[in-house]
Amino acid sequence: MKKRPNYKRTLVACYLGFVTQAISANFTPLLFLTFKSTYGISLEKIALIPFVFYLTQLLVDFAATKLADRIGYRICVAASQVLSALGLASMAFLPELLPVPFVGIVIAVVLYAVGSGLIEVLVSPIVEACPFENKDGMMSLLHSFYCWGAVGVILGSTAFFAVFGIENWKILTIIWALIPLLNTFNFMTCPIERLLEEGESLSVRKLLSIPLFWLLILLMVCSGASEASMAQWASAFTESALGVSKAIGDLAGPCLFAVFMGITRVIYGKMSDRLDLTKVMLLCGIFCVICYLTASLSPSPVLGLVGCALCGAAVGIMWPGTLSISTQKCPKGGTAMFAFLALAGDLGATVSPALVGSLAETAGGDLKTGLLTAVIFPAVLVIGLLTLKRAYRNN
Repeated sequence: MKKRPNYKRTLVACYLGFVTQAISANFTPLLFLTFKSTYGISLEKIALIPFVFYLTQLLVDFAATKLADRIGYRICVAASQVLSALGLASMAFLPELLPVPFVGIVIAVVLYAVGSGLIEVLVSPIVEACPFENKDGMMSLLHSFYCWGAVGVILGSTAFFAVFGIENWKILTIIWALIPLLNTFNFMTCPIERLLEEGESLSVRKLLSIPLFWLLILLMVCSGASEASMAQWASAFTESALGVSKAIGDLAGPCLFAVFMGITRVIYGKMSDRLDLTKVMLLCGIFCVICYLTASLSPSPVLGLVGCALCGAAVGIMWPGTLSISTQKCPKGGTAMFAFLALAGDLGATVSPALVGSLAETAGGDLKTGLLTAVIFPAVLVIGLLTLKRAYRNN
């Protein structure tokens, strides 16, 4: 009798894949001031690091629309872990080995950003292709591991620096690099199925010609923007609103945001079979608008912090929920659809924090004004969901 594949091993590998992505996205920003003092890098150059990271992810998302199916899921997703580990490890060595430390940092960032982009494109369709029931819940639970990874890297790094000192950051970098390195073995040995058989998925040209697909792209842009606008500015907002130190700001801002986002994804993952996903997304979009308005308009710093933290709960379902809606409404989209959706989410996550910062600067450094403008993203999400609901009701 043929042994039944153990897809729980696939889940574990995918969970750790999102933890790896969280490490890649959240660890280096904790070292920005250390790079400035250690290597004499200007803040203007340091500001390019997240730009390089997200731009590289965008390019990988685009490339994956064509290459992922040709090369194969297993090779690509295993490579994502190797590149993530190599990039993180390089961060500890390349700045010292190269004449210009900043070049070494950028090379390391590009390496783990390529890995992160591949994770984003491939892990969701790998889980979608597994023969699980309750796919909506599985997708939400899967994406919660990005949140727990973000919380873990912030808390773990803060504790490490408090005990061993920030000067030993290279040791911690190597420790974080071990997670994707070990997870490479998981992806090389776990069962991985194709999302669709060859020839069944829509071509890129056909996919791009479907009006529904562009509505899904809009939902994904707004999902990424709603999440990133608050996540990227949560620390600075908390510091300025409450007048606390950076360490406290990191814990009270982005860490609380990630905790609430993770809790929402876990709760929905457990209850999804009893809930209407579109209705839940609509409620979350409305709640997100309220959270942004509370954070930006409240005269009370404490209420502002509450709005910031609860915004994590509001955006939690948006990204995985949009992926699940897309597979329901466009089941033949295949890997290309997931790649374009990841591209759209990353585009929203790249543009929105820059827009918030730019508008805050225009308003004389008032971050609340910048965050107030970001309310447009969850508002457009709600309009898009209502349009989607109406279109399918009419049909």
